[in-house]
Amino acid sequence: MPEHTTTRRVLVVEDEPIINQAVSDRLQAEGYDVVRAWDGPGAVSCFEETSPDLVVLDVMLPGYDGLEVCRRIQAVRPVPVLMLTARVDEADVLVGLGVGADDYLTKPFRARELVARVNALLRRVERAAELAASPRRTAEIGGLRLDPAARRVWVHGDEVRLTPTEFDLLVCLATDPGAVVTRERLLAEVWGWNDASGTRTVDSHVKGLRAKIGADRVRTVHGVGYALEAGE
Repeated sequence: MPEHTTTRRVLVVEDEPIINQAVSDRLQAEGYDVVRAWDGPGAVSCFEETSPDLVVLDVMLPGYDGLEVCRRIQAVRPVPVLMLTARVDEADVLVGLGVGADDYLTKPFRARELVARVNALLRRVERAAELAASPRRTAEIGGLRLDPAARRVWVHGDEVRLTPTEFDLLVCLATDPGAVVTRERLLAEVWGWNDASGTRTVDSHVKGLRAKIGADRVRTVHGVGYALEAGE
């Protein structure tokens, strides 16, 4: 049974008809309202016309690729994006995350895992909305200033633009600066997963976060997790 109480709309963008149909059917079975596109220009047009709550986006598309689609739709309005990719090279994953994608799945994938990722991303949006409505509070850690309600962050006075997931990851690490946060806890609190199947996703987002706030600010504890440090 679906976890959401109101119907959410998901845009599925995939040029392979069998995969597009399978993903759409499964999401519809979970109670989602699904709209579909098969190429880059069609995806952007469909996004503008239907205002989906989340986008499942293949990387390799005719017209222009999924990375360009992601850039264009995020320029219209922020929206959670789950990318589907046949590429296993981490550089490609980081490029995707850098243009505003929140998570990725490597083909082939299980339908159950796809649904779990979609549910987790939408739960994150709900939590962010609740936080934005809460009393304003900021945190400062060695030149890094964080405003969770406004979802803004500054490093030495300069504002840094983070993806929604990078921001949530930073908030989780900042709850106890210097303390090690396990990958399992990050998966549970940021992604809403209760197993360790997504540790590579955590590592990829941490790399993206480091590139923006400074590599020395996020310390790796091998085999355990990460800690937010004051930096230099």
